[in-house]
Amino acid sequence: MEKDIFAKHAVRPLNTGGFVLALNVEAKIDGQAEAMLQALHSRSTGGIESHLRILEEKGAENFMEKFYVGYGHKSIGDCGSVTVFIEGVSMLAAKAVQDWRLYSGQEASTRYVDFSQQKFLNPAGAKEGEEIMEGWRKFYLEAQEPLIKHLKYQFPKGENENQGVYDKAIIARAFDITRSFLPAGATTNLSWRMNFRQFADELMLLRHHPLEEIRDIAEKTEEALKEMYPNSFGHKRYPQTEEYNKSWMQGNYYYQNDNLQDFTLLYDNVNRKMLGKYGDILKTRPEKTELPMAIAECGMVAYEFLLDFGSYRDLQRHRAIVQRMPLLTRTHGFNPWYLESLPIDLREKTEEFIKLQEEKIIKLGISKELEQYYNAMGYRVACRLAGDLKAIVYLVELRSTRFVHATLVEQMLKMIESLKELFEKDGLVLHLDDEPNRFDIRRGQQDITEK
Repeated sequence: MEKDIFAKHAVRPLNTGGFVLALNVEAKIDGQAEAMLQALHSRSTGGIESHLRILEEKGAENFMEKFYVGYGHKSIGDCGSVTVFIEGVSMLAAKAVQDWRLYSGQEASTRYVDFSQQKFLNPAGAKEGEEIMEGWRKFYLEAQEPLIKHLKYQFPKGENENQGVYDKAIIARAFDITRSFLPAGATTNLSWRMNFRQFADELMLLRHHPLEEIRDIAEKTEEALKEMYPNSFGHKRYPQTEEYNKSWMQGNYYYQNDNLQDFTLLYDNVNRKMLGKYGDILKTRPEKTELPMAIAECGMVAYEFLLDFGSYRDLQRHRAIVQRMPLLTRTHGFNPWYLESLPIDLREKTEEFIKLQEEKIIKLGISKELEQYYNAMGYRVACRLAGDLKAIVYLVELRSTRFVHATLVEQMLKMIESLKELFEKDGLVLHLDDEPNRFDIRRGQQDITEK
């Protein structure tokens, strides 16, 4: 009989067909033990040797149950960490899990997933919903070949460019365009690594998420963590706290601004007198170097703009800035860049196809929250973010290069112009790509392969 490879790990099946797996690293000193040792170290000068003896004699279980869970010493939970793997969940679920400023982990790239076989979630459960999903899949797959041919004509290989790298770059560009036709209900995989405290705090909110899929992920993740670390999870639930979190999560979690038309500076709350103390630091910062954390004391800047959901997924990775989770609707239309990137003979058919898909989604008669699963990731959403100068400068420099998706670069260039107007006189220097929109085959080298 084949050995059950999952046997030593905590696995919980999800209602959608995917699963949650809390990884057991099979170490003699697990996350709970690490947390106990560090906590003892903070309260005693006996040294690590004496703490290890206590651990060997008494174990970490009772310690964590008493001091972390029971007495509420939350900082002890910062000292133990765990990795969770989640598979078979929607793009929406991945973004919800990652909507936490201390999230660490990875998500599968749309470039490396075979969407000819990948499951698409159909929460409405109707045949009509299945037809919408399969319509997106069919179009996505059929667009690849003519688009690749078009891109090779548009961006011919240079004389000294490597054929293999060039081919990869062309395919990557094709995937970057056609991902816009994938529905947000397409499934993906992700890893999730945080300390015990952060898991407990985030799960406290996710179990009240507006989407049932994500509530299921939260509950199953907590169950798996309880199995792995029974004395570090299972915090007492307080009815008033649960009701409060449920109220704002299900009433105010998603952000919408149906009237947003263009890139907007929402506010500039940076204290110029205070910023003046950092003049030399702003002027002399070398390339590939971040501003110091202390500059955050000067205040924040906030922006709002339209960006397709596919590129929002990249923007959301920047957790040093504060972002609202946008509701994926069709209100702001399909980002025109994707349509303009298609061969002319395919463009008109695409516009007709999108219109037909929209009519079918409306006929489902479901809530806007559930419609998100059926909306393609090329639709624009209202992005609202705020950050201090350190965070904002890091964002615009990293996300305005030729190796970043063009629709995100477009908005970053607008933000750069705004920052120059606001802060150049204060000494701010930005280190930017001089050709941010140039096709560069080195994007074909951005891969992870086994040697």
